[in-house]
Amino acid sequence: MGYISVKDASEKWEITERVVRQYCADGRIPGAFITGKTWNIPDTAEKPGRKPRERHIPDDLVGRLVMEKENGVTGGIYHKVQIEFTYHSNHMEGSRLSHDQTRYIFETNTVDAPGGAVNVDDILETVNHFRCIDLIIDQAERPLTESLIRQLHLVLKSGTADSRKGWFAVGAYKKLANEVGGRETTAPEDVPKAIKALLGGYRQLGKISLDDLLDFHYHFESIHPFQDGNGRVGRLILFKECLRNGIVPFIIEDDMKMYYYRGLREWRNERGYLRDTCLAAQDRFKKYLDYYGVKY
Repeated sequence: MGYISVKDASEKWEITERVVRQYCADGRIPGAFITGKTWNIPDTAEKPGRKPRERHIPDDLVGRLVMEKENGVTGGIYHKVQIEFTYHSNHMEGSRLSHDQTRYIFETNTVDAPGGAVNVDDILETVNHFRCIDLIIDQAERPLTESLIRQLHLVLKSGTADSRKGWFAVGAYKKLANEVGGRETTAPEDVPKAIKALLGGYRQLGKISLDDLLDFHYHFESIHPFQDGNGRVGRLILFKECLRNGIVPFIIEDDMKMYYYRGLREWRNERGYLRDTCLAAQDRFKKYLDYYGVKY
């Protein structure tokens, strides 16, 4: 076996001499040795392959959600959020799909219905809610806008039976007056002005606190701008704004819904009800973050 110089290896492999020397110094050319200041390279040596780049795994929640979403990671925090958030938020609004069915739809794009017929709208709104979560992840660090609020409603209700009703405005504000929990909400003709005023006041706040988000949520639900889907859109906004403002987000699970509804009903008189419910939900979410090694 003979030896060649750095210059010879550079010409042979069509790379610079500096790179050849670095390969030698890194031990990436077997049998190469140095004499004085001169590297001796076996004439049978092959050009080293590119060293794979070490991929950084984000340890913040937004970064991790984006990374896992874009790379189709299964079993991670993105996967967990999609299933838990979608199941609980839809179930609170009357969906009859089970937790396992929700998970199965997300993981396989099919539905298992051993118990009999399944409502098509339950399936559509489950798939649509997955898309809404992707949307708020994509928009997580951008300011909240009226356009995004309406887009969330459009995505959530697209293709459903409601979308085929002439009086039901998908992605647009309600045409008919509605109530929530037996209480009056903003009249249809006043909704655009009320939403603009709500967003305007919100944008003028300085550092956003959890109470600021809950206050926004209360007023959004009181306006009840859409014919249906207000609760789910409102909770999606709440999750997104937690991400944007560095606040640990939370999912209102089905066993908390009565406390959540009480908190909204009593917000003007006693903020502690809704705040304590959301803090309890936040503690549950922190356990997910601890398990997946996400900092908060």
